[in-house]
Amino acid sequence: MEIAQTQVPLAAEEENWTSTITPHRGWFDWRLKQLWRYRDLVALFVWRDFVSAYKQTILGPAWHIIQPLLMTLTFTVIFGKVAKLSTNGVSPFLFYLVGTVFWNYFANNLTKTSTTFVSNAHLLGKVYFHRLAIPISIAISNLITLGIQLGIFLVCFTFQYLRGSNVHLTRWILLTPIFLLILAGYGLGGGIIVSALTTRYRDLANLITFGVTLAMYGTPVIYPLSVVPPQYRWLMQLNPLAVLMEGFRLAFLGVGNVDMAHLAVSFGIMLVVLVVGLMLFTHVERIFLDTV
Repeated sequence: MEIAQTQVPLAAEEENWTSTITPHRGWFDWRLKQLWRYRDLVALFVWRDFVSAYKQTILGPAWHIIQPLLMTLTFTVIFGKVAKLSTNGVSPFLFYLVGTVFWNYFANNLTKTSTTFVSNAHLLGKVYFHRLAIPISIAISNLITLGIQLGIFLVCFTFQYLRGSNVHLTRWILLTPIFLLILAGYGLGGGIIVSALTTRYRDLANLITFGVTLAMYGTPVIYPLSVVPPQYRWLMQLNPLAVLMEGFRLAFLGVGNVDMAHLAVSFGIMLVVLVVGLMLFTHVERIFLDTV
């Protein structure tokens, strides 16, 4: 018995395609709408990043709590007790904790995103998916960590408040999502810029950890902006992260000063960093397998 075969015209087959993958893309061809179709993969990457970070460790996810507490205790002893830096009259422990929690979110986004191409080359060379799914998943998994650490801060805040400490939440807490969005944009944009450059220049990755630590001391994380001498304060305000750290402390502790003009400038710079990062990311993802 012969089985009849029907030839489907090529044009008809092409009409059923949901997407077309082409090697030639422009600098602004980011395909962000396509990213939504990979939301399940993003969720899988988030789970992978969150679980694998402390796989085969003794304390496991408890490190999300222990790490900021140990850093805060260290800062409290060294900068609060020994150096006697001012914390604008609030509890030094809470002052350093709120700075540590939000700075760690930025630092983790930057350092982990900066290795996107190199650390995932084995995966990216086997199957196609929207490459931005990886850095996006890193930002989300770090956001989960931030939520856990912020919960610890609120527990400590409540304890200090009940003891009569001079701390209080302010209406600026309503702007926390905006502060967080800008901070995430800097971490994500800066990270993918470095990830694009490290496909050719591997030694740049070695500078990230040192650079993040250096940037922390150049940003009012462990000290308020008010302790900087007035003649140098303008130089500190050139740092677009400074207004964000001041904003977080003003929101959660009631100390600090936020200039809305500086906040607007910081938001604008973040957009530029993010756009440049996406442009480089789009350009490099086509050729990175030849250089990694």
